[in-house]
Amino acid sequence: MDSKGHKQKSDQVDHYMEKLQHPFKQEVERLRSIILNANPKLQERVKWNSPSFFYIKDLAAFNLRASGYVQIIFIFYDGNMIEDSSLLQGNWKDRREARFYSMADIEAKQPALEQFVNNWVKLIAPNNN
Repeated sequence: MDSKGHKQKSDQVDHYMEKLQHPFKQEVERLRSIILNANPKLQERVKWNSPSFFYIKDLAAFNLRASGYVQIIFIFYDGNMIEDSSLLQGNWKDRREARFYSMADIEAKQPALEQFVNNWVKLIAPNNN
């Protein structure tokens, strides 16, 4: 995707976020920033009615229906899985979730989230890194 297409998708998410009324809106914005800055190959768009991230394939999407925390669902393909007990929860065959309860929780988990994002990009396209 060219930079114009990337910009349009970011604008789409920015517009979505401007209208979002959510008790964890600031935390969602911070998580967006961390994920996008973790790896320059990632892009974002609105998919599944929430901000989502992708590189070649879908990486993750916010589940903004969760209450009491910000939930991100991370997607895995072809039986490949990254296990990280400091960040990821669940035992589904093709996904894991991460929960963030506060801005302090986000900051504490930021290094693990950045490392996870980069490991996921390598997992999806190992010959392109």
